[in-house]
Amino acid sequence: MAGKVNLLGHPVHPMVVVYPLAFLTATVVLDISFLATGNALLATISYWALIAGILTGLFAAIFGIADWAALPDGTRAKRIGGWHARANITMIVLFAIDWWLRRKTPDAPETLPIVMGVVAIFLGLVGGWLGGELVYRLSVGVDFDAHVNSPSSFSGRPASDLKETLPASQRG
Repeated sequence: MAGKVNLLGHPVHPMVVVYPLAFLTATVVLDISFLATGNALLATISYWALIAGILTGLFAAIFGIADWAALPDGTRAKRIGGWHARANITMIVLFAIDWWLRRKTPDAPETLPIVMGVVAIFLGLVGGWLGGELVYRLSVGVDFDAHVNSPSSFSGRPASDLKETLPASQRG
């Protein structure tokens, strides 16, 4: 099943989830580094990475919800997609609370928001695993006609097209 919202032949959701994952992981790493060093600059950078992670997470969720809505009702993919969404939305909510708690002193966060970020990132790992289950196990967003010599998405040809992708001696 193809993604509901595509760009140049590829589903958008997996393209954009890398941004919140990177920003939110950076938030946690910078927070832990702040705790270890007391360097306020690390906390400030963490604060801005946190904001970027929340915003890009909400952006990625738009495309994920569109893809989830297109899944057939009553399927394992629909159920797993729902749990994937719940895990990641809960992660974003935890990070939003993290932001709320530190907004007045971004250069000196207390321990609670940092702990919340660590819990949230582990929840994100669960959500990511569920997303992997959708793609790698259930083939959501995968072109079933694709093969190792499929033409580029830019070619306008279907993935199953072997024309000009194999030497003449190997074409069937």
